[in-house]
Order: sequence, then C-alpha cells, then structure tokens
Amino acid sequence: MSRKLLVVEDDPGLQRQLKWAFEGFEVICVGTREAALEAVERHSPAVVLQDLGLPPDPNGVEEGFATLAATLRIAPRTKVIVVTGREGREHALRAIAMGAYDFCQKPVDTELLSMIIERAVHIHEIETELQRLTEAKSKSGLDGVIAGSPAMLRVCRMIERLAPTEVTVLLLGESGTGKERLASALHALSPRAGKPMVAINCAAIPETLLESELFGYEKGAFTGAVKQTIGKIESANGGTLFLDEIGDMPLALQAKMLRFLQERVIERIGGRQPIPVDVRVIAATNRNLEAEIERGNFRMDLYYRISEVTVTIPPLREREGDAVLIATYLLQQACTRNARPPLRFSEDAVRAIEAYAWPGNVRELENRVNRAVIMAEGKLVTSADLGLASSVDASRA
Repeated sequence: MSRKLLVVEDDPGLQRQLKWAFEGFEVICVGTREAALEAVERHSPAVVLQDLGLPPDPNGVEEGFATLAATLRIAPRTKVIVVTGREGREHALRAIAMGAYDFCQKPVDTELLSMIIERAVHIHEIETELQRLTEAKSKSGLDGVIAGSPAMLRVCRMIERLAPTEVTVLLLGESGTGKERLASALHALSPRAGKPMVAINCAAIPETLLESELFGYEKGAFTGAVKQTIGKIESANGGTLFLDEIGDMPLALQAKMLRFLQERVIERIGGRQPIPVDVRVIAATNRNLEAEIERGNFRMDLYYRISEVTVTIPPLREREGDAVLIATYLLQQACTRNARPPLRFSEDAVRAIEAYAWPGNVRELENRVNRAVIMAEGKLVTSADLGLASSVDASRA
C-alpha cells in the first residue's frame, strides 16, 4: 500500500520540488483550503505538509490556521506539519498548540523535512495499529489485553482455545506480564463466566493465614474464630479459582491443595464435614517450578496436577512493537482518568519506549505512563516525563 503525503502549497515551483524530493510517497498537491479538505477526506493521508500562507490571503496566516483546524477536525490522527517563514516562530508555536505534529521553516531543508515526515508516518502507523488492535481486542473478548507481536498473539489464540474447556491451566511469566488479565480472559470466555472468579495471591498472605483464607474455618477453630467463615475455594463454587504466585505456597499447604484438586472436596479448619466444591482452577507463577521441585520447595505431584496445560507469557522485551502500542493505549486511559486533554508521545519518548528493556514489564510501563501524564507539560509526553532518558542510555551500554 502506497504512503500518501498531502502537500498544501499554492506555489507550483515548490510543489514540483517536494514531489521530486519525496519519491517514496504518493504526493498529492493542492493549493487551497477547499481542495485540501477534499483531499483529506478522499485520500486519508498519514501526513499533511501545509503552508500557512494560502489564498485568498497568501501573505497572511489565518487561512492556513483555518485549514489546519478543519483538517484536524476531519482527521484527528493525521499528522500535520506546518511550513512557516524564517520569522514564523510565533506562528509555529500557535500551530503546535492547535494540534499540529511539527513545523519546518522556509526555505525548506528537504533532508530534515524527510526525517520529520518519516517519524510522523511512524507515529501514525502506531496509532492506526493501536486502533485496529483495540477493535480486535473488543471482538476477541480478551478484555484489557493488547497484543500485536506474533509471540503474544499466539498466547491470545491459545487462551481462546482453552477458555471453553475445563482443563487446569498454569500461566508462567515474569512479574508484570499480565498473568491475572489472561486468567480473567479465560474465565470471561468460559461457560463459568456468569459465576464468580475468586483470586488469591499466595505470596501476599502470611503462611499462618493462607490456609484459613483458602479453606475457611469453623467457629471456635482457633483463637479469634468467632464465627464460621467460608474460604476462597468455597466462595468460588461454580466459577473459577485463580491461584496467583502458586510457586510461593508453603509445602505443608501444597499437600492439602493437592488433595482438593484430586477429590474436589474441602474441609474447613476445625470442621469434619467434607464439602464438595465445583471450581475450575487457574494457577500462575513467576518462578521456575521445575527448579523449585529440584530444590525441594515444590511438590512434583502438585505441579503435574496444576499444569494440565501450560501457557508461557513472553516478557515485554520479547514482544516486538507491543510496548509502544500498550503505552499509547495506557496514555489514552490515563488522560481520561485524570481529566486531561489528549496527549501523545514525542519522538524521543517513542524511541525510549522501544529501546528500554522493561524489567518490570507491563506493570512498570503502566506506572511510568501514569506518572508521565501528571508530569507532562503541553501536549507531548517526553522521555524525561517517563523517567527513561538515563534508563535508555544504561540499557544500550
């Protein structure tokens, strides 16, 4: 598919020069506001290069600003680069404030302009892909999961195939890769979607409390047990039980969990009555369970019981292109949440996001974007707002 560049310029000589300079594009040249708006609607160009001096006022700028405003109203994702005179800094700043992507000064330096246009096309492609993925996401049912890389799309397709089944699924991945979101997607696409999904983080609850949290207890079972309390497993009856960070479950409790998974009955602490529970179990961990088995920290029989099917989630650094897509989506969400006008990433921010290794994965990305929305001035989020300038340098060292 050809890349389209719309040039809004009433000087025929400059039109010919620009057509010659940008042979890699399908260059469409027009000279008036009416023709420019018609071309935007007809051709949907990724980038518009627009002179501010247009007829009937070629020596002024108001017709150019009116054209800019109308273009962005018709096609808000189009990247408009305005062309100003040598003394046009004030006009350039006004155009940027209105939503223009960038500016260049006359006489036009075609080499510099070519670089600006290529970057604008890159940003436009990212935003277009984000829109496509957002629409695809809503159709697929994987709520909250944004994926464009082949590795992550394979994971999403696997989740879709597993969701209607009753198999016990083990999600493996580094911290922050989205294990809980994928577990929620498994539940939402399953026949159990109308029933509760109950999650418990095995690493966040002290060992002395985890058993009672999972299995519940009878009144008087121990000091402080003043009433009968239903545990997480029982409260998930009919639905899905998500055991997050199961690799951190104490060995003593692993034996009791294995018995539940084999027999599908529980006994509350202090109780003697077996209670049947119908749940689908999804487990997740950032640990290497086979290595933990070797060290004697995890039961092999429990491992085989929870891993009927294992889904390995790639870290963000191995999901080519996903970091910018996810960051752009998170930026939109954060702006809405913080009641801020729409922001976009600057070129240096995009490069920083692409270059950074993201050791904290999507969770770290979300934290940095949320902070940047608060810190950003103007309409652009920079690498400094993301706190990535020094991080990127370090990652390249």
